[in-house]
Amino acid sequence: MNQNEETLDHFYHGRILVYQPRKGYRFAVDAPLLAGFIHLYPDEWACELGTGSGIISLLLSIHFFGGIVAVEIQEKLAHLAKKNVQINNLEEKIFVVCADIMNFSSRRKFEVVFSNPPYFRRGQGRMSPTREKAIAKYEIKCDMMGIMTKTSELLCSKGRAYFIYPVQRQEELARALERAGLKLNRLRYVYPAPNCSPRFLLTQCSFQAGELVEEPPLFLLDEKGEITPEAEKIYGGKGND
Repeated sequence: MNQNEETLDHFYHGRILVYQPRKGYRFAVDAPLLAGFIHLYPDEWACELGTGSGIISLLLSIHFFGGIVAVEIQEKLAHLAKKNVQINNLEEKIFVVCADIMNFSSRRKFEVVFSNPPYFRRGQGRMSPTREKAIAKYEIKCDMMGIMTKTSELLCSKGRAYFIYPVQRQEELARALERAGLKLNRLRYVYPAPNCSPRFLLTQCSFQAGELVEEPPLFLLDEKGEITPEAEKIYGGKGND
């Protein structure tokens, strides 16, 4: 992929630089939303399942942590993620692995596993003719149950897992978590604006059962169609301070 096929974008007020395909898969608002929901602590290691161009791992790099192993099945996107790690001087913190997440294995367990997974079932709706986009958005290479099973395999006994999914798949997510032995501990609904139906569901899961914490809803726009202060804070990299 040459530079004419890429755009260079700035995030967190220029603290993070990200190359993206000009015409291929480009991340959307869900990436910073998930990054703003994840808590990472010093010395913790995390694994991202399906990193794409590396955006979420890169956004998390403003916090202190041990390291992130970012797994991506598509060679072009994995190469781009490695390039993004290099331009942000994060080679000692983020390690990109080009592999099918369903075949990925690790000798260590992770304190945190996270994923912005494909949202749509295979055959649901009109699939993108672009293979790169189709794999990123549709469950072609892995499905929800596969992601939860792999998460259960990689997560340490007291670890935490984070996901973002469309609200329409909430019941399916609950069943997949149960089958994988994971418990839903924390959730937050994301609304495009007041008087709209929720669009996304942010979730924190673990092996530990306990009282479910439902955080206040997050509205991205206010009644006037302007970005809310909280959404602006998340887009600026202060969502989980």
